[in-house]
Amino acid sequence: MLRSPGHSPRQLTPSPSPAPSTPRPTSAPPPRELNPRRSGGGGGASRGASSPAEEEGRGGEMPRPEVQAPPEIFYNESEARKYTTSSRIIEIQARISERALELLALPDDGVPKMLLDIGCGSGLSGETLTEHGHHWIGCDISQSMLDVALERETEGDLLLADMGEGLGLRPGVMDGAISISAVQWLCNADKSSHEPRLRLKAFFGSLYRCLARGARAVLQFYADNVKQTEMLVSFAMKAGFAGGVVIDWPHSSKAKKSYLVLTCGTSSVTSLPKGKGENGEMCSSDDDDDDDESNDDQTVGTYGRNRSNKRQKVNKKNGRGKDWLLRKKEQMRKRGREVPADTKYTGRKRKTRF
Repeated sequence: MLRSPGHSPRQLTPSPSPAPSTPRPTSAPPPRELNPRRSGGGGGASRGASSPAEEEGRGGEMPRPEVQAPPEIFYNESEARKYTTSSRIIEIQARISERALELLALPDDGVPKMLLDIGCGSGLSGETLTEHGHHWIGCDISQSMLDVALERETEGDLLLADMGEGLGLRPGVMDGAISISAVQWLCNADKSSHEPRLRLKAFFGSLYRCLARGARAVLQFYADNVKQTEMLVSFAMKAGFAGGVVIDWPHSSKAKKSYLVLTCGTSSVTSLPKGKGENGEMCSSDDDDDDDESNDDQTVGTYGRNRSNKRQKVNKKNGRGKDWLLRKKEQMRKRGREVPADTKYTGRKRKTRF
């Protein structure tokens, strides 16, 4: 009877001694490891405020907003207020809006025009239109951005809409349209139901219908690569527009700005405005040689709209061929998922034998 209590203290005394010694060194480091994560999270928030499309250099170290989240999620309430209260963004927005209004080439007859601001956000670009005496209607997909615009009591009418589903305006009611850093969002598939090509087709088709004949649309954008630029121009031409891309400051990596200048009309050939050069002079965006006089008058034709609409060949057995597989893999890459690289064996059927 006396041995059992005697043994129990001997077995219990060594167990508490290592308990305080072993956890203490392991419990101390975690608070030190959490501090860098918190600072990194704060950096992510500041990146969201300083990395909208109006940054001078989109090719910097910060990730693009288009690859972080859909626009209606990325521009939440806090992000919308940071965006609107930044003096640097306000200055850049005003400068780009002035340039877009200049490229619209509206007649100087003293009559106010009805303009469309696509991706108006909190109304920063609309203020420039108001200062020039024009009426405007703005549409945006972010409810938080439009709420900030209402608080700021902007002069234009606001519309909550997804431009990828069409603008939904009456035909021929707009005298012009501008868009600042918004069109490139259409090149991304933010949802499984989003097909960039179908969304671009719906957008440019509805834009062409709502513009008056002879009116212009100036869409400032930041393309991720040349393929996106070609895709934007291609679908604009298929919708019936004439025009092309005008690049300001083509030799500067930070100040470079691209504008898709489109004319709504029956003319098959239209002359493009010239882009701004490094010293403020007007220069062509497609040619860097000053001695080449043949490129002084840049023209873009609206050819290529009469292509045959033959569908791609697919495997009749299951309706899914190699083109469908490559398209799905490209969608997965745009969403940031890891996808195996394409090889010559991609889309091939395995042999039935073992």
